[in-house]
Amino acid sequence: MARNLGFVVGFAALICAALLSISAAASIRPISDAHRSAALELFVPVDGSFPSLEETYEALRTFQILGVGKTSDISNATCPVVLDKLRSPTSSPKEFFNALRLNGILGCEIGSQTFENVASHLQALIKDADSLMDLYYSVISLLHIKGQGVSAVLSDAEGVFHSIKALSQSDGRWRYDSNNAESSTYAAGIALEALAAVVSLADAEVDQSKIGIVKHDIEKLFDSIKSYDDGTLYFDEKHVDGSEYKGPLTTTASVVRGVTAFAAVAGKLNIPGDKMLGLAKFFLSIGVPGSTKDLFNQIDALSCLESNRISIPLILSLPATVLSLTSKDQLKVEVTTVFGSAAPPLTVILVQASSYDKDTPVLENQELQFDTENNIHYLDILPLKIDVGKYTLEFEISLHDPENLNIYATGGRANALAFLTGTIKVDKAQIGVFDSDAESAATMQKLDLSQDNRISLAANHLQRMRLTFQLVTPLGHNFKPHQVFLKLRHESKVEHIFALESSARQFKIILDFLGLVEKFYYLSGRYEIELAIGDAAMENSFLRVLGYIDLDLPEPPEKASRPPPQPVDPYSRFGPKLEISHIFRSPEKRPPKELSFAFLALTNVPLVGFLIGLLRLGVNFKGFPSSSVPALFSILFHAGIAAVLLLYGLFWLKLDLFTTLKALGLLGVFLIFVGHRTLSHLASTSAKLKTN
Repeated sequence: MARNLGFVVGFAALICAALLSISAAASIRPISDAHRSAALELFVPVDGSFPSLEETYEALRTFQILGVGKTSDISNATCPVVLDKLRSPTSSPKEFFNALRLNGILGCEIGSQTFENVASHLQALIKDADSLMDLYYSVISLLHIKGQGVSAVLSDAEGVFHSIKALSQSDGRWRYDSNNAESSTYAAGIALEALAAVVSLADAEVDQSKIGIVKHDIEKLFDSIKSYDDGTLYFDEKHVDGSEYKGPLTTTASVVRGVTAFAAVAGKLNIPGDKMLGLAKFFLSIGVPGSTKDLFNQIDALSCLESNRISIPLILSLPATVLSLTSKDQLKVEVTTVFGSAAPPLTVILVQASSYDKDTPVLENQELQFDTENNIHYLDILPLKIDVGKYTLEFEISLHDPENLNIYATGGRANALAFLTGTIKVDKAQIGVFDSDAESAATMQKLDLSQDNRISLAANHLQRMRLTFQLVTPLGHNFKPHQVFLKLRHESKVEHIFALESSARQFKIILDFLGLVEKFYYLSGRYEIELAIGDAAMENSFLRVLGYIDLDLPEPPEKASRPPPQPVDPYSRFGPKLEISHIFRSPEKRPPKELSFAFLALTNVPLVGFLIGLLRLGVNFKGFPSSSVPALFSILFHAGIAAVLLLYGLFWLKLDLFTTLKALGLLGVFLIFVGHRTLSHLASTSAKLKTN
């Protein structure tokens, strides 16, 4: 049973895995409710706060972008910490940075004098700063102070700009400080974000030639971008010390933040829209990250791409990648921004649809209709006569307004995978047994696999069994599924599985029992015939018992292998157990009923004699107590004696020894108590008579 269950589970698992592989390989999807749920599960405050201000900002910034969560409880616990950091003269630039950007979300009640003191302190720190990170923390902090309406102008913006630019390299990357020869892609994003802040804080316009040099550096930086075959682009570090290495997600997020921030103050950058779209695909292809840091970097970077001055990526995605021909499903396409916002007016054309295994297109140049209510482009596929299978779809997006070409990035053509399923017809199914030398004369029985009809066959080791059938798609084409298995299961639960191959437009298998006697362990008897046909494109995949075949195999030789022990079903111990039947010994012979009654009468003779004796001697009640209390105890004493005699009678008729002894013990205690009181009264009365 366990082995059969494993076969069924494996059969279903393969089909599910095929469907999941299609879904996983299909087009990427914009940010969804899954990310919102993940944010609420990953960012969990403890006692109303997070361990650090940095983690608090990452959580609240993620909540803010996704539009989830509440900040009121966190604000009550965090604002006092923010205020302490801003008022402390020993706070580092990084602590000012985390406190100020967090305050930008919480809106804590902080006086303007506090901001002015922090700004003055940061201005002094910038003059002596010699590392990229100190400059970054300081100028970004000043930018947050400026956002609070407090004056935070860089008096020497040109000098600060030059200090940051001096750390750049010819390949577009940056060093962390002048003493460090290693350059970093992650540091490039930090530097670009800092330069953007310097331009925003400058009291006069920064030299455009310097801005032009930085733009050229950005172009050089994008020359080192890495890619996957599907057009996904990302940045990664190279030759960076392990303590400074950042992963592709963190590095790419840093570059996106820096480039979009610099473009916001410096104007249009010469970056192709395909590269911005490739970066968006990278973040979306990750799915839902499992750590708070990765989730923050993903969401924050995508928020920068959602609205930027370079080009806004438009994502083409398929809400459903598995389409049923039986249910007449439509091919639906969504074109949105990375957060699912509606795209500008555009047209989606299915340039071609090709079978995944072949390059020959089966469909070309089909314009999709637009559903304005649901913001979806759709195409009815049933009239197009497309058969079941896996297809590569190539789409082309064209914007209606030419001005939008400078605002949005469509990527030209976009590819996606789709899977069409349908009902597969099992046709011309036959099964039969024939002699080894008379295959052409075999008598075949027709099988109707649409019904639960079972056949019964018989064969010996000199015969063969043949099974043939065809699989036909809804359009009448031959179909070759992923799995076609024939299984024979003996009465002893020993199973044998055979794979069927297609040939000459049909599936066929011939079992030569003479060559299989060793594999069958010479086990004669009834074998159950089971057929399994399954495929991800086959909506009517099945695992069905065809019938039985009685095999008459020769006796096993002396050294023949024995069947392997069958695995024990782990659930069998929960089933009903065998009924236990007790065998009692035969009762001993007993005397006749008449003799038993005669013996009973003889045992009662002494009792009768005792009663007659009492009548002869006469009963004297003169000594019976006359007072109420002694009389009560005397009555109870005699009643107890009568109860003992009655107990003896019940023991003889019904009670067992243990029950009788328990009752006798209780009556004995009762008799001792009342008897002692009765005898004490009689003794006292007798003593008074003698005295008198």
